Amino acid sequence: MSLIGQPVTIIGAGVAGLAAARALALRGAAVTVLEQADAIREVGAGLQISPNGAAVLRGLGLQEALDAASMRAEAVQLIDGPTGEGVTRLDLGRLRPGQGYHFLHRADLIELLLKGATEAGVTLRLLSRTTAVDVSGARPVITLETGERIETPLLIGADGLHSQTRAALNGPETPFFTRQVAWRAVIPCDPGASPVAEVHMGPGRHLVSYPLRNGTLRNIVAVEKREKWAEESWTLRDDAITLRIAFEGFSPRVRGWLDRVEDPWLWGLFRHQVAGAWVKPMGQGGVAILGDAAHPTLPFLAQGASMGLEDAWVLARMLATHDTPAAALAAYQSARKPRTTRIVAAANANARAYHLSGLPRMIGHTGLRLFGRFSPGTMVSRFDWLYDHDVTGDRS
Repeated sequence: MSLIGQPVTIIGAGVAGLAAARALALRGAAVTVLEQADAIREVGAGLQISPNGAAVLRGLGLQEALDAASMRAEAVQLIDGPTGEGVTRLDLGRLRPGQGYHFLHRADLIELLLKGATEAGVTLRLLSRTTAVDVSGARPVITLETGERIETPLLIGADGLHSQTRAALNGPETPFFTRQVAWRAVIPCDPGASPVAEVHMGPGRHLVSYPLRNGTLRNIVAVEKREKWAEESWTLRDDAITLRIAFEGFSPRVRGWLDRVEDPWLWGLFRHQVAGAWVKPMGQGGVAILGDAAHPTLPFLAQGASMGLEDAWVLARMLATHDTPAAALAAYQSARKPRTTRIVAAANANARAYHLSGLPRMIGHTGLRLFGRFSPGTMVSRFDWLYDHDVTGDRS
């Protein structure tokens, strides 16, 4: 169907929402993005864009902006957290030549996507907090905090972990607390830091770190397994002393980083089901969800942003290439649900592998060292299905 002049309303100006806005606007749609905040800003820290996500940014014409805002990753280094000794190193440039792994600040990714969306003609409405989504009638209806009701032929819910659009399609959900929490922080980086993602693994906890913004900042994500519940929120603060105590048994390198953390964010890690229904055709339009609204994932595969980018591209392509909205929406869910379900499961598995203790830990680290020494390509190729997947069809 033709998207030229087609009104589309997107709830949420995050990674998935802004990517979908640009993708649809480039195909001629009249896109409006509703954002609850008074300005586009991103709390949080760094993120990784793997080759499958970078392919979408390239397809959206944002490769140059991505290169300017990010650092190209050279390697992933797995390290024994308590001793600081290397377990294995995966040289990405040698093992996967020509593919881009990028480190960048979440705010920088949002900025380049926002610029790309506005340049494509997208309308952004700030201070537009959604209080209800109704998909029971002939068209989707959004109610804002001000009382304003917006009827739209095509609604896209990119409204995150606590998505009202997802709830409208699937009903309420009770996620499962994994008994893990993550602290996030950014600190000044020592000069000359190499663009390497370091994973410091210890019993019941691990810490991931890599440089950002041309090596001026260092991103830290520290995960601990514990019984104490924490809220699932990107905006909850914690005492830095609690973080330091959790990793006091780690190497001096890690403790030195944590000594510089002043006010970390705390994030309770919950396991969600991939949504059962992602779409609902309605008349000559309908509703769809994408990104965290459809498939919240644990951070142990660094795929949250890339999954949202893939969703955005595929949804826009299906809407532009199918004869009816119903056919397009069905094709979108069919294309995306199996892949994202597999990614979510792989992230869950990584959580267990990072936190081994006792004999399983010793056996696991020995195996990683042997593979790293004699068959490093085998370790990397385990995820060919993930990183080689290019939803734009451009594998260059």
